[in-house]
Amino acid sequence: MPEPFDGHLADRYGPDVLASARAAAAARVTPTVDATPDLVVELAGSGSAPGFVGAVIRVEKGTVELEDRRGARRVFPLGAGFLVDGRPVVLRAPAAAAPRPGELRTASGSVAPTSTRARVARAHRIFVEGRHDAELVEKVWGTDLRVEGVVVEYLEGIDHLAEVLREVQPGPERRIGVLVDHLVPGSKESRIAAQVTGPHVLVVGHPFVDVWQAVKPARLGLEAWPVIPREVEWKHGVCAALGWSHDEQADIAAAWQRILATVRDYRDLEPSVLGRVEELIDFVTD
Repeated sequence: MPEPFDGHLADRYGPDVLASARAAAAARVTPTVDATPDLVVELAGSGSAPGFVGAVIRVEKGTVELEDRRGARRVFPLGAGFLVDGRPVVLRAPAAAAPRPGELRTASGSVAPTSTRARVARAHRIFVEGRHDAELVEKVWGTDLRVEGVVVEYLEGIDHLAEVLREVQPGPERRIGVLVDHLVPGSKESRIAAQVTGPHVLVVGHPFVDVWQAVKPARLGLEAWPVIPREVEWKHGVCAALGWSHDEQADIAAAWQRILATVRDYRDLEPSVLGRVEELIDFVTD
């Protein structure tokens, strides 16, 4: 005899066998994380550079730039394929916020002034060896120097330094800072620096053969700058090693502009150069 109807319909199809799988999948939804500066992320196990680990440096136009502990930088599309603390995440660009004046920074990393009006030039000066040095200093520290009223001039070679100093006559009201290439013990540059350094003259330098090497090689897609034999003029040798034209001086100038164009701010320069320029600015601006 059939059971009396109790008001509930029997489940003819049985339980949903995929319900638990769907619930587990929902629990595994990959979180979305803002690609904020200095966030350390890892590229997941496949791609053009599997396992690349670096801190977020820049986010723009749908990409994120990472810098690893050796200073190498690479750019990847935002989105999935990254790990944070070993867990998969989807990277997205942080929401744009209106910057406050106090948060604006110059290319040197210093707080941007509220006014861009240049100060009347002081008597103090910073001298660099050549045009390329001057252009690099201008690109990164130009705003700071204009605000401080400090002029940068180039010497066309360290050999002219003593003569220039006799002309400008350094003193308490006219301090002179000098940035020198290849300032290493025993070099010609170190001997000249020792002869002219005094209470009103500060000569500092970096160890590189040329200021080109102040730019991190990763900005040009290189692991390191080419090693050039001593008998080969360095800039010509670099251009030849990189496959760039170098027959005429115009080719060398074009090569430098190509390098300079990769510099966006102080983070694209080697620390040994950054520290020396900051030291000079401090010296001539109290």
